[in-house]
Order: sequence, then C-alpha cells, then structure tokens
Amino acid sequence: MPFARLYAGDDGQSHIEHIELDDHPDWTTIHDAKGVVFRVSQPGSFSDWHHAPQRQYVITLAGEGEIGLGDGTLFRFGPGQVTFCEDMTGQGHTTRVIGDVPRVVAWVTVPD
Repeated sequence: MPFARLYAGDDGQSHIEHIELDDHPDWTTIHDAKGVVFRVSQPGSFSDWHHAPQRQYVITLAGEGEIGLGDGTLFRFGPGQVTFCEDMTGQGHTTRVIGDVPRVVAWVTVPD
C-alpha cells in the first residue's frame, strides 16, 4: 500500500493505518505545505523512540525504512511510499534504515 497514516491513539501508542485515496479525497486536492526538507540516512541507521516533530508527509524516494511500534509491529516502507506522520504525543515510534543502500526521504511539513 503506497499511502499510510502514522498517528497517536487514545492508548498513548502510535498506530499505522493504510489509506485508500478513494476514502480520503482531501489527499487528492491541492493543500498547503509549510516547507520541505530532504534527508539521507545510511544503512543501519536507527532512531530510537521519537515522535513526529510536526505534522508531515514522509515520502520515501530511495532505499527502505522500517517503523517500529510499541506493540512490536514493524512496517517497511520503500520507494514511492507516502506516510502522513502525526504521532506527536505518546510513546512514538522507532525508525531504522534497512537494506544496503541509503534511504532518501522528503519531509513535507503541513500547517497545524
């Protein structure tokens, strides 16, 4: 599934839901963005428990990443994957670069 939403639930944990564009027509129209930043992370890079710093789309351009949730679930994201991150409270999630090539992402921040 190329679209996902990472959010904080009422239980204080981060969760991922897969998004179908037919169910979210707001994703198919132009909407505001505050900025964009590109990041390159090397294979094996690991970010321990953290929150999304702001509401943002994370678009994987190259390489592969893995998001870990508090319940032990792991989700892999490769090129073309779009994740809307808004888990700004609670335990947060982990992020790891997997594979043998750097992961390149674009972070597109959106207004609150």
